[in-house]
Amino acid sequence: MTPTEILFILGGVVAVIGFVAVLASKRETGSVLLFAMLCGGFSAYTGIQIWQEGIPMFWTNHSQNMTGVQVWWDLILAVLIALFFIAPRARKAGMNLPLWGLLVLSTASIGLTAMCARLFWLESHKNPA
Repeated sequence: MTPTEILFILGGVVAVIGFVAVLASKRETGSVLLFAMLCGGFSAYTGIQIWQEGIPMFWTNHSQNMTGVQVWWDLILAVLIALFFIAPRARKAGMNLPLWGLLVLSTASIGLTAMCARLFWLESHKNPA
């Protein structure tokens, strides 16, 4: 098994654990620490990928065949759906939505996890009225 196949399988295992945890959780707000760690870890992995393969590889990966385009569209759709649900809460918490939107647009999941971490922090530190 190649290292990339191992990383692929590991991602699937972590995703299943994450899905089960989300569905079983009774929390009303998300975990600041968890999303900050996800953002940091995925940012580091992305940095390694860019260092080894370069930014053009993103284009190559998503434009060479129908599967790559489908994965690209899936990423866009997933990020838009998440942003759709997060935006009203972010606006209510006083976040600069256009600025966060630009970060999400330019980095997808990295910006989205950072945005969630910030939102969860703001929600957990709001002053009772």
